[in-house]
Amino acid sequence: MSAPRAVAPVLDHIRVGSAPDSWGVWFPDDEQQVPWQRFLDEVAEAAYEWIELGPYGYLPTDPAVLRDELAPRELKVSAGTIFTSMHHGPATWDKTWAHVSEVATLTQAMGAKHLVVIPSFWRDDKTAEEIEPRELTVEQWQHLTTGMERLGKTVQDEFGLEIVVHPHADTHIDTEEHVGRFLDATDSRLVNLCLDTGHYAYCGGDSVKLIRTYGERIGYLHLKQVDPDILAEVVAKGTPFGPAVKQGVMCEPPLGVPALPPVLEAAQALNVDLFAIVEQDMYPCPPDQPFPIAQRTRRLLSSCGA
Repeated sequence: MSAPRAVAPVLDHIRVGSAPDSWGVWFPDDEQQVPWQRFLDEVAEAAYEWIELGPYGYLPTDPAVLRDELAPRELKVSAGTIFTSMHHGPATWDKTWAHVSEVATLTQAMGAKHLVVIPSFWRDDKTAEEIEPRELTVEQWQHLTTGMERLGKTVQDEFGLEIVVHPHADTHIDTEEHVGRFLDATDSRLVNLCLDTGHYAYCGGDSVKLIRTYGERIGYLHLKQVDPDILAEVVAKGTPFGPAVKQGVMCEPPLGVPALPPVLEAAQALNVDLFAIVEQDMYPCPPDQPFPIAQRTRRLLSSCGA
């Protein structure tokens, strides 16, 4: 008698999507990137229902135009993305808010509820020059946490959106220590986390442990994996994030770490609805590379129950 087949758990709290990032899109306009129409066609054909806006200006910024493009493809928007340097203190607020309000206006108009907040880099992506020290001072940490809380409250009041801060390689919110310090110093009513499984692994963190420890602060997921062999070389050589991506440090699931089924099951156990947006950093990449990867990744997630 054959052993019973394993049945994938039902991940009914996980809403799977993808993003322009998985098509090699990092900038609003870049000749190395696929046109936005092709991204929308392919992400829909790969059977994703949700997308992020990506860098502001890549997709149409007129809500009526964007709705007309998404509707026939049966796509919906889960979040917009913003970039901040809150550790620089109140002097950066006006410039930050000008950027945030543009993205938030479109995000709100598209019916999404989240803004993914990415902190600024401490070193140049291309030259590897250290623009700032890797570690923040006590005063800068205070600016960072109070600034993010102010941003969270203002975004809630003005647009009805939630901010989810994205720990990211080569930023000051990256490692387990830094992520924990940030969460412990911020108010969960104003600021929560976008856990990017790839970036967190890149910086030495354990996503399942983070979900189990700070479950109430996990407001959003990015699903991503790193190639451990390439990562070891990147760490040994001190390679900046941009060149590391060109080396293929972020790889197609299930070829890297962390394993996604335990992450998804830990997220499901939180018993709250969560977006899980696939992101595979591939900038730059050949235009025909993303689509088959997107199809395979969607099938993989379906096999996991998502």
